[in-house]
Amino acid sequence: MSSGELAALSSPTRNAISAAHRVVVKIGSSSLTTAEGGLDENRLTALVETLAARMAKGSQLVLVSSGAIAAGIAPLELGKRPKDLATQQAAASVGQQALAHAYAASFARFRLTVGQVLLTADDVVRRAHYRNAHRTLHRLLNLGAVPVVNENDTVATAEIRFGDNDRLAALVSHLVGADALVLLSDVDALYDGDPRDGAAGPVREISAARDLEGITVGTSGTSGVGTGGMASKVQAARVACSAGIPVLLTSADLAGDALGSADVGTVFAATGPRLSARRFWLAHAAGAQGRLHLDEGAVDAVLRRRRSLLAAGITGVEGAFEGGDVVELAGPSGSVVARGVVCFDAAELPGLIGRSSHELPLEQRREVVHADDLAPLT
Repeated sequence: MSSGELAALSSPTRNAISAAHRVVVKIGSSSLTTAEGGLDENRLTALVETLAARMAKGSQLVLVSSGAIAAGIAPLELGKRPKDLATQQAAASVGQQALAHAYAASFARFRLTVGQVLLTADDVVRRAHYRNAHRTLHRLLNLGAVPVVNENDTVATAEIRFGDNDRLAALVSHLVGADALVLLSDVDALYDGDPRDGAAGPVREISAARDLEGITVGTSGTSGVGTGGMASKVQAARVACSAGIPVLLTSADLAGDALGSADVGTVFAATGPRLSARRFWLAHAAGAQGRLHLDEGAVDAVLRRRRSLLAAGITGVEGAFEGGDVVELAGPSGSVVARGVVCFDAAELPGLIGRSSHELPLEQRREVVHADDLAPLT
């Protein structure tokens, strides 16, 4: 191992993850189930033993667990992961029961109580649901329970799916105010190329977005039982890091080291400040109902001066939204620079855009998006 790699394995980011009090751990389907479907009891038991050991040292843990659909494959004699939504939901309804029972029994050996929390994307897109999930998770932790979170595959449709539990883990990390996020899969680190290529090597630390330049990551898993891949893990890490949460990515086989000295895998340093729950929801969880196009002056006001968006700085409107909906704010190049809660209906704005406040009727002389309801994305 080179001196550079040794330095990376004793970095401030790794020290912060090792010392973290509240940790979210995400485990992938391929690390919990067999290729034929069904739970791998030995793997699940080993994971729980590692988590319990960390908790015995005073940490609080939230487990985001994949595996419900995969665990239902064998009992239903499906042969392989189903592709149609109805069969996926049926497999999940069987697999979730097996998964919850297995976790409850395994954690009980350490006198730990499990609380199952099933979420759909709708539960974080809708502000009221987001607050409810926040309260439930915090209460479980305060009661000493281990929240086990999974996407509610039995009712989730294509329109309201997270797509993978990596993104869900990043959202949950902020929901619970985590000090660190650990992503466990079947790959031991982020590589600078295809890990099956002998010339590729592990990337030990990502300190900024520029460190990812030139690194190609896949788009899907290779096990045949999961939906995530390295691309989804990197994106989830970037979401968490942008909200001030450091991330460690490694394989489930190295979970003990990951939750101990944190000297394995790839770490992603926190790149942004801790965000309020509302700003994080706006930036990463809420579903946008439309888009406002801004001139350069408005972009400067929103991003750098953190001012409210006024009608004078808007050049175009897209979508059929209502006042109170979340919309994207795009600059002259078309790239989205922020998200916010709009104060007008889409039908009202065409007559207002580009006009100064003194040119508008008194009842319309207000911010289109208030500064308190803005979340910059750059």
